[in-house]
Amino acid sequence: KNFVFQSPTKVVFGRGAEKKCGSTLVAAGLTHVLVHYGGGSVVRSGLLASIEENLQEAGIAYTLLGGVEPNPKVGLVRKGIELAKKTGVDCVLAVGGGSVIDSAKGIAVGTANNMDPWEMIEKQIMPKNILPVAVVLTLAAAGSELSNSMVLTNQENKLKRPLNYDINRPFVAFMNPELTMSVNV
Repeated sequence: KNFVFQSPTKVVFGRGAEKKCGSTLVAAGLTHVLVHYGGGSVVRSGLLASIEENLQEAGIAYTLLGGVEPNPKVGLVRKGIELAKKTGVDCVLAVGGGSVIDSAKGIAVGTANNMDPWEMIEKQIMPKNILPVAVVLTLAAAGSELSNSMVLTNQENKLKRPLNYDINRPFVAFMNPELTMSVNV
């Protein structure tokens, strides 16, 4: 069954939900997205290529940043912030599971507040702004696709910490259950 649900994140659920990504972003007035992903399965499955094609058809410019690992690293988030500022993106599109989504939230918060997200975590500074975060989910019930939390890992001091504020919630999550069927349980 296909449906749309909003709480407060808009959920677009069903077969082919990810194909509504471009039109949804255009309707939100977005023009240039940072597509953030892990690498392996998103590339091998053809999902990343499909997302790129969908964005092109919608007339949305995009910049790619892969390499997210489990327990997302603040170093990659910082690289993403630099890239987002350099390219002038107005949205971060996470294609993956919880780690990718948390990393995308870190980039969106750091870019919009012109602050290092780890400093925000350490001092529990409430973000005033965030670039819109959209999600194409590849892991059933990752949680981060609807939550107000982002969790990042700082490899330098071997700490893993959250930043939990409602502003962190993605504005839309595209959930096609067919993209999660090959995930081991």
